[in-house]
Amino acid sequence: MMGGNVGGAAQKKRQRVGSNSRLSSTAAVVIDSSRADGTLTEVFHKSSSIRRSNSHSLLPSSSAAACGGFNDSATADVILRLYLEKPPPFEPDDSESAVDSVDQADVQVYLHSDVIRRSKYFAALLSDRWQGHSGDVNSEGSRKKYQFNLGVAATSGSIDSHLTVLQLLYTDDFSTAIDSVSTALSILPVALELLFEDCARSCVRFLEAVPWSEEEEKRVLSIVPFLRDEESQELLARVLPAKNDSSEEMLYGLILAAIHNHPNMAFAKAFVAKLLRDFSSRESARRVLDRAFEKSLKIVKESLEEYSSPNFRGDHNETEAIQRLNLHTAMTNGRHLLWLVERMIELRVADTAVKEWSDQASFTADLQRAFRDDAWRNIVPGLPAIVLRCTSKLANAVVAGNILAPGQVRMKLVKDWLPVLIACKDNVSSMVPNHKLLYSELEQTFLKIISTLPLLDAQELLQQCLSFSTRNAEDCPHLVNAFNTWFRRATCSHQPEHHLRE
Repeated sequence: MMGGNVGGAAQKKRQRVGSNSRLSSTAAVVIDSSRADGTLTEVFHKSSSIRRSNSHSLLPSSSAAACGGFNDSATADVILRLYLEKPPPFEPDDSESAVDSVDQADVQVYLHSDVIRRSKYFAALLSDRWQGHSGDVNSEGSRKKYQFNLGVAATSGSIDSHLTVLQLLYTDDFSTAIDSVSTALSILPVALELLFEDCARSCVRFLEAVPWSEEEEKRVLSIVPFLRDEESQELLARVLPAKNDSSEEMLYGLILAAIHNHPNMAFAKAFVAKLLRDFSSRESARRVLDRAFEKSLKIVKESLEEYSSPNFRGDHNETEAIQRLNLHTAMTNGRHLLWLVERMIELRVADTAVKEWSDQASFTADLQRAFRDDAWRNIVPGLPAIVLRCTSKLANAVVAGNILAPGQVRMKLVKDWLPVLIACKDNVSSMVPNHKLLYSELEQTFLKIISTLPLLDAQELLQQCLSFSTRNAEDCPHLVNAFNTWFRRATCSHQPEHHLRE
């Protein structure tokens, strides 16, 4: 019956700490004895029910000093044999590669019962062992010695990790031994197995305070299920998002910081652009960029509206200062808008931006009024180019097929922004000759979009494109081709075959 108690208790221990393969250093414990009375086989019957608690060490710091040191055979009263267990059936036997040498596969350690009681597992084991006995001195007056066999998993470093934890039972200073993440991850499972609370807390504190590699992070997460909630809270807070949209909030915050606050704006923008390209979820990137686009567009629109239709009263100097501020705000956020448009096109997520940009009748009207005024010329001379570059980027993406915009969106994109282009040509081109290429490219792009529209819509928009003409017709072949295409289609007598049948 005594032998049966040992087997059942060992199985309970294995279920408690060894059933999860992720906790690789844990192992079932087998208790054995060379004593004829078999008393050592009784003691494990209750120990399997021991659980971790929040209480502190059972041993004062001076207890280790009161007896011999670690592995002192002269004063030890406990002999612990560590051995590698054989792997379960049908699993590969990696025990040869799991140890550094043959000698390390079976180690005998000399310990002291007063010291190892710091481990609640050993404390419960020895306490039960001594129940019903008069003391720890045998009939000859000498101190009894007990023998334990502890089987550990046949994994790399398992014997060394157990030896380290056993040695830490003899000290209150864990900082020397726990000096790296790998060390903490190796001995923490053993400390949990032996219910060595002081050691487990020290390992957790170390892991909380230092950075981890990706592989170390996986090992930390594999051990977390064996920790109490209060122990694992800080570890999990590092790797688990506080809410589902944490990644999107982070990206959005980085975009705003890069375009608004960072002193080295160009470098910050380049870095955030790389993060967006490498981000795993394109839909998340789309939502973040749409949100930032709407924010910047709103600021530009409000600034231009206030500039074009001022609703304040004051002296001339104050009015001029406010108008200058409105123009500078529009210019600054216009640059941000252009960068966002480029990122959206690069990631092929500019569908919403095109739809928004094509529905800006009020905004484009404000722009036309602003460009007909001379005040902006000396304040933000680059503003027309900024808004037209945004238009050109989006329109080119539509023409290239990177954005599959519906016909109504394509029509409104040209209808709302063609007057802005014409106003810029009339009021800006003579002042900034370098804009000529931009205007020409946007003209060609608009004409290509017009060619995709129904003839009636194309007819209305082409009539507004006469301003694209030049003194010499040969200098505007894109305009000539656009009208030739429209007239060819309008005068075509050929009908599709199904119409002829009707």
